Amino acid sequence: MNVRVTKLLLCLLSFLPAAAAAQGGPPPAAVRVAEVQSTRLSPSIQVPGTVVSLNDARIAAEVDGRLTWIAEVGATVAAGEPVARIDDAELLLQRDEFRGVLASQESRRGFLEREAERLRRLAAENNAAKNRLDEVETDLQSATGDIAVARARLGQIELQLERTRVRAPFDGIVTERLRTPGEHTRAGDEVVRMLDPANLEVVARAPLSSLGFVEAGTELQLHSQWHAGVGTVRALVPFGDGRSHMFELRLGVPSSAWRVGENVRLSVPTGSPTEVLAVPRDALVLRREGASLFRIAEDGTAERIEVLPGVGAGDMVAVSGRIAPGDRVVIRGAERLRAGQAVSIISD
Repeated sequence: MNVRVTKLLLCLLSFLPAAAAAQGGPPPAAVRVAEVQSTRLSPSIQVPGTVVSLNDARIAAEVDGRLTWIAEVGATVAAGEPVARIDDAELLLQRDEFRGVLASQESRRGFLEREAERLRRLAAENNAAKNRLDEVETDLQSATGDIAVARARLGQIELQLERTRVRAPFDGIVTERLRTPGEHTRAGDEVVRMLDPANLEVVARAPLSSLGFVEAGTELQLHSQWHAGVGTVRALVPFGDGRSHMFELRLGVPSSAWRVGENVRLSVPTGSPTEVLAVPRDALVLRREGASLFRIAEDGTAERIEVLPGVGAGDMVAVSGRIAPGDRVVIRGAERLRAGQAVSIISD
């Protein structure tokens, strides 16, 4: 009985290698790759920033009065359109009053002009007419001055009437109502807040040690929780706070990619660029024993290479090790990849 069992086991053992060979081993792993690049990178640090609007205003009333209407939050308003209205009934009455005063003064001046013209014809022969002419011309000058005053007062009333419409200073969106219709407001009281979502910038603070490596026009890498991009330094404040030793950066960004209030991180250089070999950050496999990456060998298998990471800029990081420019390294699918395993390269 034992002899039969032993023979059976030997047969099974001799069959296993053939079965494994017939199966051909594990299937190729699907991976994405990128090439090692020779490029210039600067040492950098990551600093936090916030996306803000270049135009973010709290718009105030310019005349006293009762608010009759305020634009709703979320309303899109073009520059010059009203965002609030103030009761104008009293000002309309004052306008009508001064229009009447102006009409009366102009009528009086017309009469005096005709009277002066008549007296000029008589003054050559009649001394009494000459004295009367002097009086009329004096009254005519006074009437002309009264008309100028009346026109100025009427212009003031019309300007106040125009200001009962609180208008948007730029194209934007109403983000907050600071008053409620029916409330009485005074000149200078804030009524609504609105911002322009089409003109954005990133505001950040960086160490003073970076000041020598950043200037207007410098492009910096940005990324947030959802996406990444590039911002161009629009302005900087070239001095720092004595306690924080930080200076302010402002970067222009496209409005199509970012949103007001979004938190971002940006890479700010801290040194001069140097020539390095760089790979995408996703190529690094980080373990407790160190960093490595998988290089695709000529026979289509994965080869593990130990590397030492260096400076990073955006999605790229400098590495040193047994790699050369043009080597293909795995950037997706390396998590379960084993050294010597065949790979199948897939495109984006």
